[in-house]
Amino acid sequence: MPVQSRSTAPTPVEASVPDPVSASTHESAHSSGLDHFNAWPRDVAEAALLECCGSRRWAARLAAHRPYPDLGAVLAASDEAGYDLSPADIAEALAAESAPCLHHAAPRSAHLALRAAHAAYESRFGHVFVICLEGLRPSQHVDQVLAAIRTRLAHEPDEERCLTAEEMRRLARGRIIELVTDAGRAQSLF
Repeated sequence: MPVQSRSTAPTPVEASVPDPVSASTHESAHSSGLDHFNAWPRDVAEAALLECCGSRRWAARLAAHRPYPDLGAVLAASDEAGYDLSPADIAEALAAESAPCLHHAAPRSAHLALRAAHAAYESRFGHVFVICLEGLRPSQHVDQVLAAIRTRLAHEPDEERCLTAEEMRRLARGRIIELVTDAGRAQSLF
């Protein structure tokens, strides 16, 4: 269960949110990918960005503001666009998400516990549970997700809406870093 690619602290989540995913590592590795991303046709960039965050408004906004001078500028634009999402935009993005799942080799009891926790969360809040697991070892993912769901089930809907939006922003940041890195590796997708 990696960063929830379409899926941070080692202790259970409380009310605080860990620092955003960092773009400072491998900055030079991102520059060629960013050049490719900036050169993509707008519809291609929007489609790729929709894989980072399922809001069409968010993706269109980021694609329209290209070219970006560096990865930090893309991430800042992503955060800004994320803060401006309406409740309908957030609902659209959440509808595109899937719940974090376990490796098929995980014990059956872990699969059952995770499935039950997700069902309880979705029943209470009406959408999939999202969490950014960046910085955690895979062996910590199940415990972190279960602890976070337990904690967040106690939240009031407004409090959970804010935390969910923050987790969506963190997920988008991590996915953008992957997108730009992959674009640099591919040299050119088109």
